[in-house]
Amino acid sequence: MTNNNTLKSVFIALALAPALAFAQADMPPTNDLPNPYLTQSGYFKLPAGRNWGSSSTVDIDLDGESIWVAERCGGNINACVQSPDTNLVMLFDKNGTMVRSFGAGYITWPHGIHVDYEGNVWIADGRDNQGGNNPPANAYGHQIHKFSPTGVHLMTLGKKGGGADDEYFLTPNDVHVAPDGSIFVGEGHSSAEGTVNRVHKFDAEGNHLFSFGEWGTEPGNFRQPHSLAMDSKGRLFVADRGNNRIQIFDQEGNLLDVWPQFSRLSGIFIDKNDVLYGADSESGSVNPDHGDWFRGIRVGSAITGEVEFLIPDPQPDCSGTCTAEGVVADANGNIFGAEVGPVGGIKRYVRALK
Repeated sequence: MTNNNTLKSVFIALALAPALAFAQADMPPTNDLPNPYLTQSGYFKLPAGRNWGSSSTVDIDLDGESIWVAERCGGNINACVQSPDTNLVMLFDKNGTMVRSFGAGYITWPHGIHVDYEGNVWIADGRDNQGGNNPPANAYGHQIHKFSPTGVHLMTLGKKGGGADDEYFLTPNDVHVAPDGSIFVGEGHSSAEGTVNRVHKFDAEGNHLFSFGEWGTEPGNFRQPHSLAMDSKGRLFVADRGNNRIQIFDQEGNLLDVWPQFSRLSGIFIDKNDVLYGADSESGSVNPDHGDWFRGIRVGSAITGEVEFLIPDPQPDCSGTCTAEGVVADANGNIFGAEVGPVGGIKRYVRALK
């Protein structure tokens, strides 16, 4: 699947590697930052009898205020396989009330979400249903699904049940649709050496165009391309979680820059004003190799790379991923963090009045 674009990206990465590697090693933690936000729990209201499970998936609707969430059916691993009738994709209005839900039976483990320029909802399904006694003929998962805003299933990318090497996907993490309809998918939830770690580009009809990157620590390679975002210039930002950095590419897969200052990101979102929101759910006690960095949500500029604010983990002594793994902001600057657990659910962060 290697092509000229991939080779060009590799050559650029090799040329930049010494300077970028030095910048990463020399980067002090961006911990000493103000936090002008107040934390709100329990803002979103689920139907009676339903509890929040794990989620890393949250995005903003085209109206700029309503919030889309894909939640793991009240649990985490295999919960949606065990509850195939549960609608796990949910739309909430600005007051936190559920408007509609859909997606039952399509998805095993929602990991990434993206609302495109037409309002369609894309879900990255990061696992399969083989944890139980399902025969291979009934396998599903490891795919990208596109739904209309009302829940009509429109498209599927990837082999049902997953695939590696020249097939795809194996644990897709996130999906992002560019303004021209091009589709980008970050693949590879494991940071173990030799595992599948790459980014794919498809055209608007779902035809595979090319892939770039592989497992590695060098600039241009990945260890968990965990989340994707795009700025107003059309640059693709990849939260390369296992390497504790953001990598920035053009839409042909050419490496443009590497930023360590937003920490070890699980989630990334860039708004229309190029404000970058990065969710670090693993630094510190969760991931000792990044132990000097505080978990939380960092807010800064996608243009200059400056980090301005840090919303620290509301439970800094938590031994799990208690703070946000997915992150988004509405048109009013309110931030929403999707948590895997042991807490789970969504927290809302609002600017404190002066």
